[in-house]
Amino acid sequence: MVSGRDGRLREPLGENLVRDGLITRDQLQRGLVRQKEIGKRLGDSLVELGYLSEEELLNALARQFALPQLSLSSISLSPLPIRDCLSPKYLREHKVLPIEIKDGVLTVAMTDPTDPYTVDDLRMSTGYAVSICLAKEREILEAIDQFYSDGHATMEKIVKGYQEEEGGLPGDDREDVDHLRDLASEAPVIQLVNLLITRAVEARASDIHIEPFEDRLRIRYRVDGVLLDHESPPKRLQAAVISRVKIMAKMNIAERRLPQDGRIRLQIPGRDFDLRVSTIPTLYGESVVMRILDRSSLLLTLGELGFPDDVRLQFQRLIRKPHGMILVTGPTGSGKTTTLYTALSEINSADKKIITIEDPVEYQLRGVNQIHVKPKIGLTFANGLRSIVRQDPDVIMVGEIRDAETADIAIHSALTGHLVFSTLHTNDAPGAITRLLDMGIENYLVSSVLVAVLAQRLVRVICPECREPYQLDVAAVRKMGIKTELGGSFQVFRGKGCAECNFTGYHGRTGIYEFLTISEEIQRLILEKADSNLIRQKALVLGMKTLWEDGWRKVEQGVTTLEDLLRVTKEEG
Repeated sequence: MVSGRDGRLREPLGENLVRDGLITRDQLQRGLVRQKEIGKRLGDSLVELGYLSEEELLNALARQFALPQLSLSSISLSPLPIRDCLSPKYLREHKVLPIEIKDGVLTVAMTDPTDPYTVDDLRMSTGYAVSICLAKEREILEAIDQFYSDGHATMEKIVKGYQEEEGGLPGDDREDVDHLRDLASEAPVIQLVNLLITRAVEARASDIHIEPFEDRLRIRYRVDGVLLDHESPPKRLQAAVISRVKIMAKMNIAERRLPQDGRIRLQIPGRDFDLRVSTIPTLYGESVVMRILDRSSLLLTLGELGFPDDVRLQFQRLIRKPHGMILVTGPTGSGKTTTLYTALSEINSADKKIITIEDPVEYQLRGVNQIHVKPKIGLTFANGLRSIVRQDPDVIMVGEIRDAETADIAIHSALTGHLVFSTLHTNDAPGAITRLLDMGIENYLVSSVLVAVLAQRLVRVICPECREPYQLDVAAVRKMGIKTELGGSFQVFRGKGCAECNFTGYHGRTGIYEFLTISEEIQRLILEKADSNLIRQKALVLGMKTLWEDGWRKVEQGVTTLEDLLRVTKEEG
């Protein structure tokens, strides 16, 4: 039982959610497991797993604790004179926003009414009685940035402050290493780069793109797989911003003619992030891309990745085989590594030795031996794989099969009693077979070791906050070249666009899958060196669902939209 602000004992949140029909008992158990794994509140864990929306969680907490809710975007706010008592850092860490002081009572917006320590801190620090209301985390953090945080000031304020302190920056021809280092060490530049990264994390971006052009420095975030423009600093700050990123990533700031790679580890706030940084020289300066890796976001199950139940059960059975090779295919950014990491997590146990070789190691898996390739010193996929086999592993993961040598060693590792996972860049599952044959691998070796091939893409999920139904005209769908047996029109869903999804209509991504199991019939076709079209036709006869079919099923279920399915597949149904 938990205690409300009136001191009465109440049922735990999870039990209330189950009783109100918002989640199932099974989802509650998964949420509790997730809560223990990542150390967050149960409600946050359920929202992160997709079982609840933030709105539903706040409504449930408001009912449970008899607290009012506030929409911060719809009320007039102004900063209160409490800076001497409460630092901006404290407000952000505890997600507390002071709203007003009236008759000796400080009203604050919070996300966690079960946190009595923060309320006590506020009471002791300010000397006021404290009244709580509930609000969305994102709105609270944005308001803190706007009204209280010097370190998280707006870009306009930072740039203006830098102008006043420095009077502008010199052009590229006057730069030298010491000067670049000085520019990158100035407090406003540090604030500016921190702001770019923090905004990207809050926008759920997977990548930050800093792109120099002749007359501007462009900032774009990739959110749910799509690039979106964001507020950019002036062109004159280009050298300072890029140098700051390179220093953080431990790169050579003197080298601006060659591509470089680096890594940044950050905590924003309370969550651990790795940023994989890449620079390349372009016509107007260095282009920088930062891949944001949230180390707490990897703890998923195959069901949470979007696997249909039939494919998930097949896949779970095959990843427990003692030997053989399982391949995951798709373009860059289609979630292949996440799928393999999730598969490894499912089979990871004390009686199995698992070794991976990757370029780079994106996430650290507990209990798994991970190797980062270093071609400069001769540690390639092929060389590393030769040594891995001598370490007596049960399961091997090769980040990517890029050449014939790596493919050959991986195939022979599977032949000698190891279970091998790897990835290939092919458009569909049958194409992986012909790619291996094209690499020079003998057909009898491919047919004897290959267990299954999984092709995948990521589609955007319709935002649950602004999701609305509409009638899809099947005649218009057929004009797009899509074959369907449906007639007239039928109901599907789309997102109108709201503050929660940055007015895109989408929030998050899920997978669509094409799973080819290597049956005896498929093995015969491999031995006959049949092309991928014949293998595909036979697989369809045997029951394989294509990427398009799985995606279309998710359109009918209201998970994604037809437009987004077409964006990632470009196929006919």
